[in-house]
Amino acid sequence: MAEQESLEFGKADFVLMDTVSMPEFMANLRLRFEKGRIYTFIGEVVVSVNPYKLLNIYGRDTIEQYKGRELYERPPHLFAIADAAYKAMKRRSKDTCIVISGESGAGKTEASKYIMQYIAAITNPSQRAEVERVKNMLLKSNCVLEAFGNAKTNRNDNSSRFGKYMDINFDFKGDPIGGHINNYLLEKSRVIVQQPGERSFHSFYQLLQGGSEQMLRSLHLQKSLSSYNYIHVGAQLKSSINDAAEFKVVADAMKVIGFKPEEIQTVYKILAAILHLGNLKFVVDGDTPLIENGKVVSIIAELLSTKTDMVEKALLYRTVATGRDIIDKQHTEQEASYGRDAFAKAIYERLFCWIVTRINDIIEVKNYDTTIHGKNTVIGVLDIYGFEIFDNNSFEQFCINYCNEKLQQLFIQLVLKQEQEEYQREGIPWKHVGLL
Repeated sequence: MAEQESLEFGKADFVLMDTVSMPEFMANLRLRFEKGRIYTFIGEVVVSVNPYKLLNIYGRDTIEQYKGRELYERPPHLFAIADAAYKAMKRRSKDTCIVISGESGAGKTEASKYIMQYIAAITNPSQRAEVERVKNMLLKSNCVLEAFGNAKTNRNDNSSRFGKYMDINFDFKGDPIGGHINNYLLEKSRVIVQQPGERSFHSFYQLLQGGSEQMLRSLHLQKSLSSYNYIHVGAQLKSSINDAAEFKVVADAMKVIGFKPEEIQTVYKILAAILHLGNLKFVVDGDTPLIENGKVVSIIAELLSTKTDMVEKALLYRTVATGRDIIDKQHTEQEASYGRDAFAKAIYERLFCWIVTRINDIIEVKNYDTTIHGKNTVIGVLDIYGFEIFDNNSFEQFCINYCNEKLQQLFIQLVLKQEQEEYQREGIPWKHVGLL
């Protein structure tokens, strides 16, 4: 493998190109991709082209080839960037950050997982059980977050539908001692509606396809995906995703991370309640909207551990404050439908945020005394879901598109500023490029 990797095609670093133009840039990228070289440097940046298939370039032998090497010693690879970030953090005792950017389907989520696996692999095999526990928790948390925050889109079977920034904390020896996850802009509109050919979040399909008969009975669910309005669009899709197998993997990961059995059961109850909410129908009796299938309200109340009349009131009325008076105003049929959908989205978003908070409680740095052990440092990994244009863009997608544009602008500003300062220091003739 090492001999094969030593063969390079085109320019392994775009900085070495004699002339830089878009056609030549793309031709170099294409040549390398066709020869199986999916990574190319641009200075300290690595460009990745998603091959949409598994490549044997992430194993233990590859990790050893990049461990402790300088950035340009080995062919371009994600591991080179991860190692450079780790070395910079360890040598200078300064926080570092890896930004993963690209359009939807570019491979950002997989890249973040490989970076995490690399950092876990190169840190010293520790005799301290706590360090090994933290490594395991950081890796296991990925599949749980993907189950509840990822979905099948037309471009990607496992598309992140939320932004994630993860801090990995290291002690003075460079061992991981904890972490923290921030989540952004969950695409909660996907709970109630999807584009043709797409699915809702994986968690719903995993529960229906992987849950035991006894579990589904207790949740008043059936395996038929097309029985539920909120996932009906994606229910007819055939894909390579094995939801039943993934259900078991996620359930096992939640147990390993430290979710209690009753907490996991509550998660399933909330998912089931959302599916049942989508099947609620409203009818009009005169001017008064009523819930057509009252039995479903009782099921939702049972799953959410509340009273049936409270659920019914929440769905049919809204509370309005007028001066000092507070009155209950009855919904129209359309308002009741909007309220039901808003209720479902809000429940799912709170569930997702609770899962992230619960993981943070488990992986956060504990019992680390800086006066004894010295300052702890951080490597941050930013993975936000990619730029995408749908037939009908949701508000969340609009926000993430804007965020991607701002991130790209910031990246260009920082790179140009850094390069121009270096040219000035070395006295190289340079026409100044203004930054907006």
